[in-house]
Amino acid sequence: MTLLPLVFTSGWASGINAYAVVLLLGVFGATGLSDDVPAALQRPDVLIVAGVLFLCEAVADKIPYVDSVWDSVHTVIRPVAGAVVGALLAGQSGSLSDLAAGAVGGSTALASHLVKAGTRMAVNTSPEPFSNIVLSTAEDLGVAGLVTFAMFNPQAAAVIAAVLLAAGLALVIYLWTRIRRFLRRRAQRREEKRLAAESRRVTGTPPY
Repeated sequence: MTLLPLVFTSGWASGINAYAVVLLLGVFGATGLSDDVPAALQRPDVLIVAGVLFLCEAVADKIPYVDSVWDSVHTVIRPVAGAVVGALLAGQSGSLSDLAAGAVGGSTALASHLVKAGTRMAVNTSPEPFSNIVLSTAEDLGVAGLVTFAMFNPQAAAVIAAVLLAAGLALVIYLWTRIRRFLRRRAQRREEKRLAAESRRVTGTPPY
């Protein structure tokens, strides 16, 4: 059970940026900073792939609407990554069953992913792109900082991750009204454009 806080924190971080988690854990293990990292995460090919995908996410995550598409694609990837990392950590330590660790890591990653995706949908209702850049940078720094902290003080890191997860869920619930209003306005604009185009087609009016 001493491994559970690290699994929980890595699950929370995987729901935000799974590639950063794999890359950080792999580097910690490969450099000898931690004995809790399984060999599978330290392999050079895994580190290279995780690094490349992390760079792709770092770019996509800062572009309005592209970030939401990226989040949609990763709705399955992030929870699976959280579950796999948790199971690997459990297998390395032997103090927690693989199944239990995978369940904790995967469910926590899914919850934090939903928080991230919901927050981004709300942020994308703003016309300026800077909020996306600021939020994405804060997420990257938060993941890096908390995963690093978890390697040396897993219990405290897990408490911080739990507080951030609870706060994020509360924020998404609060912002859901704004998200629904935005989606309703967008659907209304599309319908107005469709009706206008249909009207021009029937009357023969030029589109200008």
